[in-house]
Amino acid sequence: MDRFDAMRAFVRVVEAGSFTKAAETLHMSKTTVTQLVQQLEARLRVRLLNRTTRKVNVTADGIAYYERAVRLLADMDDAETSLSSASATPRGRLRVDVPSPFARLILIPALPAFFALYPDIQLDLGVSDRTVDIIGENVDCVVRGGKPNNPSMVARPVTELSLGIFASPGYLRLAGTPSHPKELENSHHRIIGFSWGRAGNLYPLVMHRRGETVQMQGRYALAVDDGNAYLAAGLAGLGIMWLPRYMSKSHLERRELVALFEDWQLDPMPLYIAYPPNRHVSAKLRVFIDWVAQLTHGDATSTAHA
Repeated sequence: MDRFDAMRAFVRVVEAGSFTKAAETLHMSKTTVTQLVQQLEARLRVRLLNRTTRKVNVTADGIAYYERAVRLLADMDDAETSLSSASATPRGRLRVDVPSPFARLILIPALPAFFALYPDIQLDLGVSDRTVDIIGENVDCVVRGGKPNNPSMVARPVTELSLGIFASPGYLRLAGTPSHPKELENSHHRIIGFSWGRAGNLYPLVMHRRGETVQMQGRYALAVDDGNAYLAAGLAGLGIMWLPRYMSKSHLERRELVALFEDWQLDPMPLYIAYPPNRHVSAKLRVFIDWVAQLTHGDATSTAHA
């Protein structure tokens, strides 16, 4: 038995919650992972995991060993990186998930500069607005907008996204141009809903003007859970939408969208990077987080009016 392979297998089973998921992320068979953990338990002469047909539970001894194993594996990774001249720069595979508009408009256009700085990093980029099981899916970090919804994760704020309210000229010709946000409630106007997470909660709109505050959601005929689909629905004239200004800039210039309620201020949307608290922040993850933070402080996502 390779002691470190067994340790890695055990740590992944704990983090993934099952032998099957751990095997997938380690690119091993379930049988191999099971044997490694069994051999580790035999060597330590303690039971680390309680197994049932449905789930895996960590014993008290397993929790104590897991905490030490995570630190030991992290120290070993640091030692190998610091001693190897070939690893003088961050390298290796990095799994990241980011919202689809952010990927298309901000991140991917800037990636040539990132790879110029860190040519030895291999980036596996998931592009979605769904709720990601960071540990179960073995994702190193996610970039998300809004308030962090998982208190067990470390959430590092990187910037605040300036929001605006927009509609297509076609929609306004048919429905008219509202003069006050309250007109979007209980009227013929329709908004496009954006669903957050599996619960389908809609992102609320909070607006301020000279001491007046309005919080509303409006009525929708369509709600989606993807940023690119949300923007496409607005361009198609399906309703009024609020979205980060970096997403609207080019469409305003081409007169495909019209900005509404410009004398009102909207609460900005926080943008953050989340990652597991008990996972070693490797050099490659650290430089990626710092790079995204620097990238998002540019004009494209600033809180200033666009």
